[in-house]
Amino acid sequence: MPDSQPQQPHSSGASGSSGSGPAADSGALLLSGARLTDGRTVDVRLGGGRIEAVGTAGSLSAHTARVDLAGYLLLPAAAEPHAHSDTALSADTAGPVSYDAPDVQRRATEAALLQLGHGATALRSHVRIGDVQGLGPLEAVLQARRSLRGLVDLTAVAVPRLLTGVAGADGLAMLRDAVKMGASVVGGCPDLDPDPTGYAEAVLEIAAEHGCPVDLHTDGDDPARLGRLAAMAGGLRAGVTLGPCAGLGRLPEDVASRAAEQLAAAGVTVVCLPQGGCGSAERRGAAPVRLLRSAGVRVAAGSGAMRDVSNPVGRGDPLEAAYLLASRSGLRPEDAYGAVSGAARAAMGLPEVRVEAGFPAELLAVRGDRLSGALSLAYSRIVVHRGRVVARTSAVREYCDSAAAVALDLPRQGRSTGAAPGRPAGDEPSA
Repeated sequence: MPDSQPQQPHSSGASGSSGSGPAADSGALLLSGARLTDGRTVDVRLGGGRIEAVGTAGSLSAHTARVDLAGYLLLPAAAEPHAHSDTALSADTAGPVSYDAPDVQRRATEAALLQLGHGATALRSHVRIGDVQGLGPLEAVLQARRSLRGLVDLTAVAVPRLLTGVAGADGLAMLRDAVKMGASVVGGCPDLDPDPTGYAEAVLEIAAEHGCPVDLHTDGDDPARLGRLAAMAGGLRAGVTLGPCAGLGRLPEDVASRAAEQLAAAGVTVVCLPQGGCGSAERRGAAPVRLLRSAGVRVAAGSGAMRDVSNPVGRGDPLEAAYLLASRSGLRPEDAYGAVSGAARAAMGLPEVRVEAGFPAELLAVRGDRLSGALSLAYSRIVVHRGRVVARTSAVREYCDSAAAVALDLPRQGRSTGAAPGRPAGDEPSA
């Protein structure tokens, strides 16, 4: 894990402040020259964790810390609705994976920072409880959440293995203890319990007792079970989320359509995992996103496993998930990005974000001028959480001298071409 936290890039104010003076300390920030998805180029002033004003480029006062976003597309920040912080970054571990609290906390913290760098300012992490580890991994993830406060919002889903029969009694007690400890969502995998319907009933009952949302893992390949779950979920005011539901894509279309209509009527959200599942390879696949959306189901997209045994190459990048939804599922770029931003935030019970005055200052600036290009080549990113820059990724693209490069007028970016957003001239620009 890096020793230092992300630093705010060098900024300038009306008097040439570096951003470390009183203006920066006031919490105000001006994002200048950003491009919006509707084609406008605007200035955006932030303050108090919200967007204070949006105006045409050059129209807003610069008497504050300023970040130059010329050449960047400004978007609502992404959110991660389906992470696994306790197992993240464990694929290359020699021997058994350690679940000692310091090791879990380190992995969870590093994974959260990596996902923050990709643009996700809010994360929902599914954490297994019970078995030999008990509540230890959950406590470690909650400790990581506390250490990350101000950088990224991390919430935990308590995931017990069994909840029915004699063996499930301990799981029920532990799930209640997990909620008292600070798990703000209850979940689990009904498919692995001998009585899947009883498992779901137990989770929903505990959620109703504590006013918690529910987030359940299910393959979704049993339409009758999905129908029963939808019927039970309809009365839970805090909301129910299911994922990854890849099994729905293996059902006949008419059967899957009826199940989707039942989920839509119950107000259930489906979180798909375009980058790969979080279970065994035998149950891989993708949820039928277009079928679900046409039935009226809210569909969000998550990352799932991040470099653990389920997906050793998982990136945890929401823009990659959006890219896959556009390229494989045929969604428009706007709808694909909405699945990892607006729909993901709604699934997590977070307020809506728009690049408009009054909305939360949860923003992602990506190098490019169109959303389709950003999903294709999203290398350089600047992430804003609660009104301040909390992460930055810069990429430099250069080509060697050649006749082809000259003839095609390929873009060259190096030290001599200017300054990166928010940095004095002479620093490396972003690509």
